[in-house]
Amino acid sequence: MAEHGLVTRSENSPTALVRPLAQHAEWHWATQQAQTILNSRELGVILRFYRGVHGLNQTDLGALLGYDKTYVSALELGKRRIDDIGSLRHICAQLHLPPHVLGITDPADADHRAMIQFGASTVRLAEIARQSGHASEAVSELWPLVARLEARLEEGRDEREVLHLLGRARIGLGVALGNVLPEERLGTAAIWTLKGLALAAYADDPQFTGYALRMHGNECRKAGIRGAAVDRLVRAVALAPDDAARAAALPLLARAAGALGNASLFDRTIQQAEQLLDSVPHTSLFNPFALHEIRLRGLADTGRLEVAIRLTENGPAPTLAVAPQWRVIELITVAGIMLAAHDVQGATTALNSAVGEATAQRLPHQLQRIMRTAGSRLPGVHGAAELALERLRGEMAA
Repeated sequence: MAEHGLVTRSENSPTALVRPLAQHAEWHWATQQAQTILNSRELGVILRFYRGVHGLNQTDLGALLGYDKTYVSALELGKRRIDDIGSLRHICAQLHLPPHVLGITDPADADHRAMIQFGASTVRLAEIARQSGHASEAVSELWPLVARLEARLEEGRDEREVLHLLGRARIGLGVALGNVLPEERLGTAAIWTLKGLALAAYADDPQFTGYALRMHGNECRKAGIRGAAVDRLVRAVALAPDDAARAAALPLLARAAGALGNASLFDRTIQQAEQLLDSVPHTSLFNPFALHEIRLRGLADTGRLEVAIRLTENGPAPTLAVAPQWRVIELITVAGIMLAAHDVQGATTALNSAVGEATAQRLPHQLQRIMRTAGSRLPGVHGAAELALERLRGEMAA
């Protein structure tokens, strides 16, 4: 055993193959509980939290860090301290923590301009990853950036460009979390987008404020805060400087209005959105396929199932502009309308496809929608979705 309780193993040793029982789940670091724990800067508290959310015992954590169980226990109890910077960097790397959390200066902060450029690229690439169906990867990229920028802010280094980047990173993190979290945890996503919205006032940029309102409003809707969702999205439409910005906000407002049961607002909004289809470039949200799903769900939510049933067979095919998760969303919506029309076989086929795609894309919220849609009428589909959801929850080690 080496210094700091480090366990040395030969490559041929069976214990060299020890692995932790759960995967890293960076989204845990983004919860309110984790923020309090990380702000303590106490290594022992952080280690206990990490073990708890990943379902690891002290032996497992020791295997991950290269320490023995006794040393891990001493660290958690505060009986031993680590002051060696190399060892602290090793722990941060293994637990996917930004170095500043354990009091280590992050080299990226030494060059402010490089950090800003790197951060802006991270936000853009994370958005591409999320829209491509890889939201968990987006969380993994954005959370360390947010933590580093917030540490800079806490040190009083509140440059305008830092505030703007932090606002966008917070919003991106919240939206990505909104894809990977189950319904009961979607409030976390809304909290992060709200934190981004709070910084919009400093930006003095109507376009950024409109973007923040759009994203926060949509996460409020998903979290069941429907009145606030409509309020934010109405403001986003009002702030839109051009048709492209309106096209980005209108579909989200239509979804929120439908969820709220406001038929007149839903009808006006979806009509305005469809009028822009021929004049505004299509995006992952603003395209005929997405608007068709939004119309179907809004009609159902506002008590017009018969109209929705007539429209189910006339939907446009998905194109390259459609984000992968929209196919899952559309399958579930159409299946619900099929069930209302007593087409049990068609609904079963659609929901089974949705289960497979939602599982592959790691979309727990959509699996919960499948379970609600299947209900007691389709017990086989409900069971398959429930099993897939439990597997995802196990991986998240909640």
